[in-house]
Amino acid sequence: MQTQLASEYQHSAEGREAEAILRKCVHCGFCTATCPTYQLLGDELDGPRGRIYLIKQVLEGATPTRKTQQHLDRCLTCRNCESTCPSGVQYGHLVDIGRAVVDAKVPRPAPERAVRWLLKEGLNSPLFAPAMKLGQTMRGWLPATLKAKVPEARPAGAWPTRSHARKVLMLAGCVQPAMAPNINSATARVLDAAGIQTVVAPEAGCCGAVKFHLNDQAGGLAQMRANIDAWWPHVQQGAEAIVMNASGCGVSVKEYGHLLRDDPAYAEKAARISALTRDLSELLPELVPLLKPRLAHAPDEQRVVAFHPPCTLQHGQQLKGGVERWLGELGFTLQVARNESHLCCGSAGTYSVLNPELATTLRDRKLDRLGELQPAVIASANIGCITHLQSGTDTPVRHWVELLDDALRA
Repeated sequence: MQTQLASEYQHSAEGREAEAILRKCVHCGFCTATCPTYQLLGDELDGPRGRIYLIKQVLEGATPTRKTQQHLDRCLTCRNCESTCPSGVQYGHLVDIGRAVVDAKVPRPAPERAVRWLLKEGLNSPLFAPAMKLGQTMRGWLPATLKAKVPEARPAGAWPTRSHARKVLMLAGCVQPAMAPNINSATARVLDAAGIQTVVAPEAGCCGAVKFHLNDQAGGLAQMRANIDAWWPHVQQGAEAIVMNASGCGVSVKEYGHLLRDDPAYAEKAARISALTRDLSELLPELVPLLKPRLAHAPDEQRVVAFHPPCTLQHGQQLKGGVERWLGELGFTLQVARNESHLCCGSAGTYSVLNPELATTLRDRKLDRLGELQPAVIASANIGCITHLQSGTDTPVRHWVELLDDALRA
């Protein structure tokens, strides 16, 4: 795609990056065929190719409008388009640039600004945990829309106390400890069973994705630098990896090296942190032979587990099939939906709050496909997907590591 950037963008780092991405696009439209919002809305401007044109026009000097902003807002950033693009267009990076440019030129209505501020500050606030606990206590009296965002309280279980020579870092996350604390403790127990100690650096907080994708890019980058500072002493002491059990956080931390590449104080450290980052499923090839002898009872092979691979896992990190394969080696019967397993469930970080109608439609469509498997339980790999899917079904929705932890403890 030929481009002629406006003078205000020609010499900026964002402008140069956007131009390089735009020049890879060959207008083929393969991305449109796998875009969830295009499938729902049927509008070219609500698909990747149309959004790429909008961003190109703005970078070439066209004045963006409120409609431009809304078309970009409706993008889930699921990056399904990246999986189907034959030219390697890095759409996720481009839409981040486009949103920042458009938001700088198009003021949002005050109510919208307020909601976005509450999300980016509230989800990172120390008040989030007590607020979630209060919501869980009063869950039965909450209105349906709010109740859907408040999962039922479940105990975390004990954190392992043994020390091991092998150590990995784990990011606790901003909302997961309050919403589903058992995911972190189950991760620590599973790794402990394999002779690996899980270390959480208390100074590490949100991965930065929430603020960054709500166009507080400076705030998101500050959180990324704070995490690097928190992890760096452990890296120097020999931590083998930084393990992520929320794929949304994992895809963000794996991009620290890219996002901080022009920061002279952090570029080298950020690249090292990204290189050390592993989704928990990437450890399974090593874990399976260590854990298999510890399974006192094989998982019930008649109990179908429907697995929903989050977009941040299969498209953002390009990790496909690993969970199904390796848990299958341990005796689990994991199946992905026969149709549309590549499509987003509608959670997409804060998307389900900002675009509830589209998010609910995608959730129900995903649950219909998963329901065809008649599962006893639905498993996923990201707290957002788990909470969003659970809001639409009575079938239990859990992280796959919790199922493995249950089998080990049986």
